[in-house]
Amino acid sequence: MATGVTANRAELIAIANSVASEKMIDKGIVIEAMEDAIQRAARTRYGQEMDIRAKLDPNNGDLRLWRVVEVVELVDDIYKQVDLKGAQKLQAGAELGDFLVDPLPPIEFGRIQAQAAKQTIFQKVRDAERERQFEEYKDRAGEIITGVVKRVEFGHIVVDLGRAEGVIRRDAQIPREVVRVNDRIRSLILKVVRENRGPQIFLSRAHPDFMKKLFAQEVPEIYDGIIEIKAAARDPGSRAKIGVISHDSSIDPVGACVGMKGSRVQAVVQEMQGEKIDIIPWSPDTATFVVNALQPANVARVVIDEEEDRIEVVVPDDQLSLAIGRRGQNVRLASQLTAKAIDILTETDASEKRQAEFVKNTDTFQNELDVDETLSQLLVAEGFTELEEVAYIELDELASIEGFDEDLAQELQSRAQEALERRETAQREERRALGVEDALAELPYMTEAMLVTLGKAKIRTLDDLADLATDELIEKKRQEPRRRNEDAPKRPEHKGGVLGAYGLTEEQGNEMIMAARAHWFEDEPAAEASSVAHEDAEPAVQEAARD
Repeated sequence: MATGVTANRAELIAIANSVASEKMIDKGIVIEAMEDAIQRAARTRYGQEMDIRAKLDPNNGDLRLWRVVEVVELVDDIYKQVDLKGAQKLQAGAELGDFLVDPLPPIEFGRIQAQAAKQTIFQKVRDAERERQFEEYKDRAGEIITGVVKRVEFGHIVVDLGRAEGVIRRDAQIPREVVRVNDRIRSLILKVVRENRGPQIFLSRAHPDFMKKLFAQEVPEIYDGIIEIKAAARDPGSRAKIGVISHDSSIDPVGACVGMKGSRVQAVVQEMQGEKIDIIPWSPDTATFVVNALQPANVARVVIDEEEDRIEVVVPDDQLSLAIGRRGQNVRLASQLTAKAIDILTETDASEKRQAEFVKNTDTFQNELDVDETLSQLLVAEGFTELEEVAYIELDELASIEGFDEDLAQELQSRAQEALERRETAQREERRALGVEDALAELPYMTEAMLVTLGKAKIRTLDDLADLATDELIEKKRQEPRRRNEDAPKRPEHKGGVLGAYGLTEEQGNEMIMAARAHWFEDEPAAEASSVAHEDAEPAVQEAARD
């Protein structure tokens, strides 16, 4: 009999060691799972109501089984409590409030108990394995990892990473790449998410950071931090651009990334299924970087609009198609690389645009300031584009224009201010005709022009404005880089916020909306007081009705 018990003990410890080694989890977790399974089986044998504990020695396999009972004066629960007289039998000197250990005899595992114990152990081990996987991979986002393709499901690639599985979703794959089961594949760990069914490890081969990490593996100077990849943009499977800079003046960043006879860049290209890579010197000067990013096209001029966060690039007429690229690819990648919206214009287009703006601004000054064409053209030639610029510029600066004197400058400013007043009056009448209430005009940063825009958008009361989110109010309309390619895919138009054209900041938009909502909170105490007064008045009204 003793031999059998010893064998069982040895078998338990052997099973614990084997499972811990196979699943790469702590042996203590397996022992704890076994103890839990034995406790469940014991409760089935002796009663679910009992507080039964089991302890398995991890070294020799000795198993102790007991129940815990509390010493009380009056027993309410016979399974978990014992009176003082009964406690004295279990342990001499027991006192009220003590918790005593009542040893239980070993149990025999039947088929059902053994199956339940097995399920409990498996569940605990699975939970421990999932936790181990999450802890192992949770801090590895941004690393490149190599795995083996296990299967392809609904276009998603499941990769065996050795100790876990990862998935490359369809949108994270390189288009037209053929992947077969058992192929070795490299990918970037995008993120690791904890879920009930286990950690989900999302991988990508299409992300720009995948290309960056590949270059870091192939170019020692990048790995050592001598060369830095400042920006990257990809059209996966087709073309990519990276902006690089060297922190050592003696090392050419582009040449180092290309390598001897292109060996370094070719290794990356091969891993990315032949994706063409443009390696561009990065520059802190936006205009210079944009010119570099649009290579191989030649750029004649760059105009940066800081307010709109857009860049207008002028190219020779014969360079337009090269600058835009096939299906807008070149300008799109350049836009992603510089994080700026880019408009491509030919020199002819730019000239026509400048001429149209010149004529428009000249007409505006001529009509609003009541001056002749020559004077209007002179103002436009000096860089004035808005009435506000003429109205509020320093008088000395306006008088310093060739052909102007102080009297003329003062008269122009006076007329500009009068024109702005006329415009504001007309806008006030228009917004009132649209039904926009005067309370909106009291909001911070609000102008009559904005009120007209709100009225046309059917936002006419404080409540109408208060119901908007900040982005619905002030978000700018996004414009796609201008292309001259009818075949280019058209994206849905982004309408932007109602006041997106006025250049309001997020803080200003928040302040406007909170000011519009202020009356909601002011009304609350009054409404409560009114309700209380109404309740107090009801008995008096009822008494009067009875009289």
